[in-house]
Amino acid sequence: MANDTHDLNELKRKMQASVQVLKTELAGLRTGRASLHMLDPVQVEAYGSHMPLAQCATVTVPEPRMISVNVWDKSLVHAVEKAIVNSNLGLSPATEGQVIRLRIPELNEERRKELVKVGHKYAEAARVAIRHVRRDGIDVVKKLEKDHKISKDDQERFSGEIQKATDQSIGEVDQVLAAKEKEILTV
Repeated sequence: MANDTHDLNELKRKMQASVQVLKTELAGLRTGRASLHMLDPVQVEAYGSHMPLAQCATVTVPEPRMISVNVWDKSLVHAVEKAIVNSNLGLSPATEGQVIRLRIPELNEERRKELVKVGHKYAEAARVAIRHVRRDGIDVVKKLEKDHKISKDDQERFSGEIQKATDQSIGEVDQVLAAKEKEILTV
């Protein structure tokens, strides 16, 4: 059996990585309190590429409802402001020189629903990434069968295992999203 080119554990690892990305993104959706991780998903267009905010500024939490972003390069202040506004986190930057202050608004019902929608968007992106891993894995298995390296029965069995791993990963995405949704709506 040519199982060396079909690695279920590698596919599961890739699917798990998508779940981890989702957890990181959802950690950025905060519930009315400032957090260093709130700005983790923010990507700044700088020096001709996109980079995480943490690679061009220092983020601190001086008060429970305030985030301070100290931009290292003065020429990037506007790009950082723009990235924060475009991040759908609902934060309005107040800039003083190279320091951008972000007051965390009290969460009203409308804002909570907005955050839940953003969470759903992140979860859907994770599901899509997992499905891509599934598709790639099934393509490899079909090619192995077509090239007569594995039997039709093995191809069906491997495809079933890949689908089972996909279902487990998507189930985990749904659980993580449901927990975050509950956290946002019940503060």
